[in-house]
Amino acid sequence: MEDKKIVELYWQRNEAAITETSVKYGKYCTAIAMNILGIYEDAEECVNDTYVGAWNSMPPHKPNVLKTFLGRITRNLSFNRYKHDRADKRGGGEVDAVLSELEDCVSGKTSVEEELNRQEIAKAIDDFLDSLSEKKRSIFVLRYWYSESISEISKQFNMKEGAVSMTLNRLRADLRGYLYERGFEI
Repeated sequence: MEDKKIVELYWQRNEAAITETSVKYGKYCTAIAMNILGIYEDAEECVNDTYVGAWNSMPPHKPNVLKTFLGRITRNLSFNRYKHDRADKRGGGEVDAVLSELEDCVSGKTSVEEELNRQEIAKAIDDFLDSLSEKKRSIFVLRYWYSESISEISKQFNMKEGAVSMTLNRLRADLRGYLYERGFEI
């Protein structure tokens, strides 16, 4: 079913919207949640919560790209679950490695000034990603948005794991420099 029709089902409050969403995007959302959480049962729960989140937010929202909309909900729910599990000394997945790799590029400072610059930083990162080749952008997004393992990325691009790691190291260094040149404190 086309995304526009699925969104219309949500707006009509037709429960078939959830079934159609599951059929079309269930595997996609599960992959995102599994990459972050590493435990199938937790991932499945986040995916089910994604459907509830979509149901509760449509209307009033009418997403232009349903896949991205669902991916964002799943990702946010999965990170929230990960933080909860980690607070209880549980967890898994690639999140520790991903966050550790990026901590030198984007600090976790929570001052008022940092919070006000959040949108500017997001825009600068988008501009940086737009400047990359499709392959490099895909590698970066797979690692830092979808939390894919280096092993999985290397298989997808038919590269050695060391080459993927080196590419990610260089991209992080380039991002750090790009942000620094634009006046962001790193």
